[in-house]
Formats: sequence, structure tokens, C-alpha cells
Amino acid sequence: MHARFLHAVPLAQGFERVRAHLGAVKRPLQSLCGMELRSPKPFTFQGFADFNATYVKVLKEWDIFLDGVNPVARTNVAPEVGAPAVPSLYGFSYTIPSSLSRKTFVVAGGGELPEGSLDPHDVVRRGETSPDAIAEKARFVMGLMTGRIKELGVSWDEATVTEIYTVYSITPFLADTILKPMGKGNIHGALWHFSRPPIVSIEFEMDLRGVARELVL
Repeated sequence: MHARFLHAVPLAQGFERVRAHLGAVKRPLQSLCGMELRSPKPFTFQGFADFNATYVKVLKEWDIFLDGVNPVARTNVAPEVGAPAVPSLYGFSYTIPSSLSRKTFVVAGGGELPEGSLDPHDVVRRGETSPDAIAEKARFVMGLMTGRIKELGVSWDEATVTEIYTVYSITPFLADTILKPMGKGNIHGALWHFSRPPIVSIEFEMDLRGVARELVL
């Protein structure tokens, strides 16, 4: 199940609304499996780490961590137009009992940075924003997303929502780099948010999910 708010709400208030919603649908806090955040502007690498500490604190208080690992997928981006004044919650995903035979999933947002790295020197084509550089960043991120869904035991065919976050044109490479590799999942298209990834110097981010229901709260 994926739910989003009609308007993003400040993070502390957002967590409380998530708690209230999960209680109303009789789901435990541990059913939370995805968070979509919106920030005023991109962070520095250190600023992003500092922000994560405050965000993770709530998840630990909710007893969501499993063997010391945070299992909640997350996307945190900064809208170029209409950004919130403070870090805010835009949407969230949670599990519910289902008789569906197909798998459902949520994949966290990722940019042109290798898995596990927060080293600014590892950014693909760092400091470059030419059409060629953005296309290369997009190819890298598509590979990243493909690797993640394979690890989950699912495929692009099962994706119901694919989202792109960049302020640079995706038109030149949209068909060949993104839509065609999505297989049957491309019937749903790709949703382009005119937003910047959460860290300065990262220019292209994606996330995706395959869910059975979408709600607007």
C-alpha cells in the first residue's frame, strides 16, 4: 500500500500522521516500509548525514530497525519549484495482508553514486551537467535500480510507478535509456519530478515501486 498526502507536511507532523493512519487501519508501526520526503534544498554530504541521524532516531523509537539495519526505503528530494520551508513528508508505504499472488515492493531513491558510498568523489561525472553527462548519469542510475529489483526477486514488469528526479531534460534519452529497459512496466510511463536529489553535486535520481493500491490522504 502506498499513500501520499495532498500537500506535504512538516516531518514531525508527518510522522504523527503516519502513526495515526497505521493505527486507524490496524497496522503496526513496523509495517512502515517506505518514506518519501521533500526538503527545502539539497544538503551537503555532511548535512545529509546529520539530517539522517534525526530521521533515523524516530524509526529506532518505533522499533523498526531489524538487526541494526533500517529496512525502510526512502526518497528525499528538493523540489526546484514550490519547495517546502522545512523537511516534510510527502508520502509513505506500508504492508497490509493480501491474497495477491504477485509480489509487491518499494525501492529506495538512488542517484549517480555507487551503492554504499557517501564519498563525493564517487559521483558519476561529478560537476558535469551537459546533456551527455546527464545521459550517462541516467544510465548508471537505471543500472542501480535494476540491480535493486533483482535483489528483491522482482522485475521491471511488476513496477507500477517509476519516478525520476532531476532539473535537466530527460527527453533525449527517455525512450532508449529508461522506457525500453522497463519492459512491460513502461505501460505506466515514468513520472518526472522537477526536483533535485538530496545531496549537492548529485543531479539525477530515481525510485520505483510495484504496489496494489495507491491512496491520497
